[in-house]
Amino acid sequence: MGSRTFDELWDALQEVGEDHVGEIVGGDIETTPRPDPPHTDAASDLGGLLTAWFRFGMGGPGGWVIRAEPRIRFGDEIRVPDLGGWKAERFASPPSGPYLVIPDWICEILSARTARVDRTEKMPLYAQHQVRHLWLVDPILQTLEVYRLESNGWFLVNSFGADAKVRAEPFDAVELDLTLVWGPKRGEA
Repeated sequence: MGSRTFDELWDALQEVGEDHVGEIVGGDIETTPRPDPPHTDAASDLGGLLTAWFRFGMGGPGGWVIRAEPRIRFGDEIRVPDLGGWKAERFASPPSGPYLVIPDWICEILSARTARVDRTEKMPLYAQHQVRHLWLVDPILQTLEVYRLESNGWFLVNSFGADAKVRAEPFDAVELDLTLVWGPKRGEA
């Protein structure tokens, strides 16, 4: 890590403005502008659906905790995935600071600004820290890629697009209508 301690970096991270997402990467604070509406809309809609079904059991089995933009500690780094999900029995919300329990599932919403980092930096980091499931959602191309962590790295379980109705692990107990994630007209305006 650089010349600052983790605690000093954490304190500096609190100073990042609301118009940016701040992460601790390689001993420094890195910021990116808040995402554009297609990104935010897809994350909000997907998070809402999964929370209803898998957190609260409304039409689904429950048993999960889903969080939007959780600050998660991965070793000496803090990363902020678009969505994170923990099986309820493993979830622990800290009284302050980052989440310390590694999620069972992470979803990154891809955008022109974030896709490279999501694929080349975050995916290997998530695998190293044993995140079991990863979704990559592209709201412009209207695609969902579903990955499972295997002993030799990420395995692409399936990819879906457009108006598909899918059962995607680890949330395959409920059929997900992808038009609810990005809407049939989103992006055309």
